[in-house]
Amino acid sequence: MNIKLLAIGKTDNKQLNALIEDYKKRLGYYIRFQLEIIPDLKQVKNLSEIQQKQKEGGLILKKLGPSDILILLDENGKQFDSMDFSNYLQKHMNSGIKQLVFAIGGPYGFSEDIYKKANGKLSLSKMTFSHQMIRLFFVEQLYRGFTILRNEPYHHR
Repeated sequence: MNIKLLAIGKTDNKQLNALIEDYKKRLGYYIRFQLEIIPDLKQVKNLSEIQQKQKEGGLILKKLGPSDILILLDENGKQFDSMDFSNYLQKHMNSGIKQLVFAIGGPYGFSEDIYKKANGKLSLSKMTFSHQMIRLFFVEQLYRGFTILRNEPYHHR
C-alpha cells in the first residue's frame, strides 16, 4: 500500500521542513510515502471563502486516482491515540487498497465536494494548529504507527 499526504501551500519554515524530511526518510523503511504539496491559489483576495475552498477542492480531486481512499485531516474527524491509529493503518493495509490518501485543506478547510468524496475524517487534536505544523505532527504519528506495528522501541507504552 502507498500512503500520500496532500497539503495546500508550501512550508517556508526550514526547521519544520527538515523535521518533515527526516520523518519522510524514516517512513521509507516501512511504506511508500509521498508528501505532495498543492501550490497556494493566486489572487485569493477576489475569492470568497466558499470559492477558495471549491478551487482548492478541485486541485485535490485532480490528485486522486479512481481507487484511492481519501481521509481528511479535519477538526471534526475521529480521534485516535497512537495505538489505535496504528491499528487503523493496519486495517487499511489488510483491506488490500493500493493507495491511502490523507489531505490537509487550505485555510478555510474543505469544500463540500471533498467532504462528499472522502472516505473518512481524522482529527489529530481538539486544538487548532497551523497547516505547517499539522504536516509534521501527521508524518511523526504515521512513523510512530509503523514502529508500533513492528513492535519497535520508538513508542514507549
